[in-house]
Amino acid sequence: MSKIPLTLTGAELLRKELHNLKTVERTKVINAIAEARAQGDLSENAEYDAAKERQSFVEGRIADLESKLGSAQIIDPKTLNADGRCVFGATVVLEDVNNGDVVTYQIVGEDEADIRHRKISIGSPIARALIGKYSGDVAEVQAPGGVREYEVVEVQYI
Repeated sequence: MSKIPLTLTGAELLRKELHNLKTVERTKVINAIAEARAQGDLSENAEYDAAKERQSFVEGRIADLESKLGSAQIIDPKTLNADGRCVFGATVVLEDVNNGDVVTYQIVGEDEADIRHRKISIGSPIARALIGKYSGDVAEVQAPGGVREYEVVEVQYI
């Protein structure tokens, strides 16, 4: 089985979600199923069907999270020694070569990616273009509107 890269923060978030699903959501679903069964005929019971569907989702998500955490390669960006290179877990300050806009992204695992929080997936086109680059290098990214160029201003391991 291949390893799934996760930052320390991302792994902790997945553990919290798993704990919530096992201790809170699973109990809610069990209670909802019990209430629906108490109403009698299950063949036309929409509440029962909805509760069973929710149970299926919760159990599937639990299995998914346990699998991911079991095969995770957890990386703490603070302990990286990549000599200024863009690597998994690094926070990268970029300047758009065309318009001068400056953005900061952290390169994270698929499950942690959240563009609103400036976290981009290791599998995204921009992250793939940045891997291995140093401060001062220019990365060409194939975007839907054409090729974009970003200069790596700074690489941080925070």
